Amino acid sequence: MKNENIHIGLSAFNNTYWKNIFYPADIPRTKWFDFYATKFKTYELNGTFYKAPTVKSLKAWHDKVHADFSFSVKAPKLITHFKKFNNCETEISDFYSICREGLKEKLACILFQLPPSFDYSPEKLKLIINSLDPTFKNVVEFRNASWWKPEVFEAFAANNITFCSVSYDKLPSDLIETNAIGYIRLHGVPKLFYSEYSADELQELQNKILQKIGWKEVFVYFNNTASEAGILNALLMKAIQ
Repeated sequence: MKNENIHIGLSAFNNTYWKNIFYPADIPRTKWFDFYATKFKTYELNGTFYKAPTVKSLKAWHDKVHADFSFSVKAPKLITHFKKFNNCETEISDFYSICREGLKEKLACILFQLPPSFDYSPEKLKLIINSLDPTFKNVVEFRNASWWKPEVFEAFAANNITFCSVSYDKLPSDLIETNAIGYIRLHGVPKLFYSEYSADELQELQNKILQKIGWKEVFVYFNNTASEAGILNALLMKAIQ
């Protein structure tokens, strides 16, 4: 794993408490993402979880940024939380198509995050695998510890699906390698979305990533963005590189 193939970003940017910490005081709020894109090369679109995107909305994101910028996109909760992959072939197909058409070459990964109530079963594992379009960089994030088991890792590896590694209270923090793409979400521990990671913790994470010889590309997104912790951690992680 090489440093230049580790992409660091955040899961939010429009935070007023980052003003003067990250955003200069003289930059209007309407230009904050433009500034963000000068400091980072990737962003995780989380708003798509709450409201399904349109080609127009994603094209607007595409046109905002420079050529080597990329976006990962979180699947709508209709798919992952309400229907839980059941009988939603049309919704999944439409979502994929919109992401591809709207973001084009700047589309990185598609993230499917399941709720804590979604526990492991062989049937659910098969349902997930059969629902995903293998022409995309698919990432699945679980919030239930029952999914951390060899049969899941092996099935994901066989189907070229990335198992999302997480820092999340009461979930395993191991870096799970199932294909050539690593995807890490740092949510804040112990206080979800608020807690800051220390320099030592981030250095240890960096070292572990570099040891993953099977990973060719890694996306690290800080989701501890309910305070200033996320932006400070993202900047520190970049400096460690």
